[in-house]
Amino acid sequence: MLQEKYKELIDAATTAGVSNLQVREQDGVLYIDGDSPSGAVKDQLWNVYNKLDPDFASGDLILNVQATADEGSKVKVVTKSSNLNIRKGPGTDQPIVGKAAHDEVITLVSKSNDQWWLVRTADGEEGYAYAQYLEPVI
Repeated sequence: MLQEKYKELIDAATTAGVSNLQVREQDGVLYIDGDSPSGAVKDQLWNVYNKLDPDFASGDLILNVQATADEGSKVKVVTKSSNLNIRKGPGTDQPIVGKAAHDEVITLVSKSNDQWWLVRTADGEEGYAYAQYLEPVI
């Protein structure tokens, strides 16, 4: 049933070339796992997800697709003093999957939109961070 609801998202992942794609349903939640060929594809999948379930309100899908693109430019965390939360998806309602320390330099995978950028820490944690707290390293 959930695979029907999210068919467009599953099809988009297949079409976009997500490798190791695994789709499974467990306890009323659909899990989509795989490796995205780029940060842009990962962003595209999150946009389809948001269209099918505005603001990710249903809580019936776990999208766990990691970008395998070459490392991009470096960005520095410019919070006042605290750690920067790295989230599973582009929004403060998304679960925190990691943190980047104040002044830490991390990898920018893609600029998802004006507010959220897809980043990867030195430990390989990947997720979305609020762009306001990131600046390019020159």
